Amino acid sequence: MSLLDLTAVELSEKIKAGETTAVEAMEAVIAQIEAKEETLNCYVTFDKEAALKKAAEVQKKIEAGELTGPLAGVPVAIKDNMCTEGMLTTCSSKILNNFIPTFTSEAVINLEKAGAVVIGKTNMDEFAMGSTTETSAYGETKNPWNTAHVPGGSSGGSAAAVAADECFFALGSDTGGSIRQPASYCGVVGMKPTYGTVSRYGLIAYGSSLDQIGPLCKTVTDCATIMEVIASHDKKDSTSIARGDLDFTSALVDDVKGLKIGIPKDYFGEGIDPEVKNAVLAAAKTLEEKGAIVEEFDLGLVDYAIPAYYVIAAAEASSNLERFDGVKYGYRTANYEGLHNMYKKSRSEGFGAEVKRRIMLGSFVLSSGYYDAYYLKALRTKALIKEEFNKAFAKYDVILGPAAPTTAPKLGASLSDPIKMYLGDIYTISVNLAGLPGICVPCGLDSKGLPIGLQLIGDCFKEKNIIRVAYAYEQSSDFPKCPAASMTD
Repeated sequence: MSLLDLTAVELSEKIKAGETTAVEAMEAVIAQIEAKEETLNCYVTFDKEAALKKAAEVQKKIEAGELTGPLAGVPVAIKDNMCTEGMLTTCSSKILNNFIPTFTSEAVINLEKAGAVVIGKTNMDEFAMGSTTETSAYGETKNPWNTAHVPGGSSGGSAAAVAADECFFALGSDTGGSIRQPASYCGVVGMKPTYGTVSRYGLIAYGSSLDQIGPLCKTVTDCATIMEVIASHDKKDSTSIARGDLDFTSALVDDVKGLKIGIPKDYFGEGIDPEVKNAVLAAAKTLEEKGAIVEEFDLGLVDYAIPAYYVIAAAEASSNLERFDGVKYGYRTANYEGLHNMYKKSRSEGFGAEVKRRIMLGSFVLSSGYYDAYYLKALRTKALIKEEFNKAFAKYDVILGPAAPTTAPKLGASLSDPIKMYLGDIYTISVNLAGLPGICVPCGLDSKGLPIGLQLIGDCFKEKNIIRVAYAYEQSSDFPKCPAASMTD
């Protein structure tokens, strides 16, 4: 068994027991990156010397008994929209191609305090705008299960790196499904926590009322363990919530007897691939056999989630991206006449097509005469969607459904039809609109050998319910390892 076959928690235990070292673990990851990266393109920034130096420093602290936590010595990849002091942070955009932050994201600081070792920054859709990791200025990431297909997005680089053993776990961000959908496409575990559980300080914002940082990893045990490390109250983030129930690993019990699981009928209608539907319903059957009470129910307003989400997210994006003007940092056009021309050319040359599309949509819905007709209506719809979930959680502990309507599409298939790409988020975006926690765990392969993801949704601050159900399901499933992993070319 190679080091790369270990989960993050297993690796840390072996390092602390003296069976291996943080440096050996980093060397194994670096060898895998060097073998696979030319094909997969999971990373935007990767500093081999700095990673090995940091691993050696962490190893000394472990040996001195200073680092004893469950992630000590474990190599981790960070999505390229989280600031890291002294390390290039680009959001996979030309406009930030030379931006080196002077501070580090709170979630990354928490990992470093726990002894995790940052490998580098993973590829993503530009400014997290996309569902395929094809809008990156640094080229597309490919799905390790089949390189003709996308890894999902926007955290596609993080998900693909975990699946291909180019890291032991990674951080992603989820605005409308950007952790859970690539987790589904790449056959890994991905979790979006309740809004406010993980600090957004240092996360370069896309949609401030929707964004949330979360883990992408190999198992539910890793997921719960990482959540305990990154979740914290942060005074630097006005949306951060002080919680006392962050012992997520206590939910790692193989017991779902008596838990009520609701399956929305609306999630299994038109548009879902039959193979995805069958795999998800088979997972529900497994949970039912383990003692869970499984029922179908009607979840209203599903059809309104996508338009409400894209109006709100684009509006917030147009506001958040105003700061990238070529003045204080980032890309500035070489030739310009006057200040306004410099703004215009820098932004026109620095932003990609999908980002421009969403900035224009956001500026439109916030403009005079359209603000009431679109933006305020979308906010009211968001409140109604939250009410529908409140009604559902009055009856059920967990809601079960697919993470995406299909398995990973082929490269290029979605970008030619942006509306089709947007519709691929149908099962994930309501979770962000309502601020709920959601987890995706692999539940099968389709006839092409591509992973299918099972999504479990919980009520606000009830991560333990979905972790418990996900863990119980995982104990009864035998999902294969990605064939691209642990094999050098």
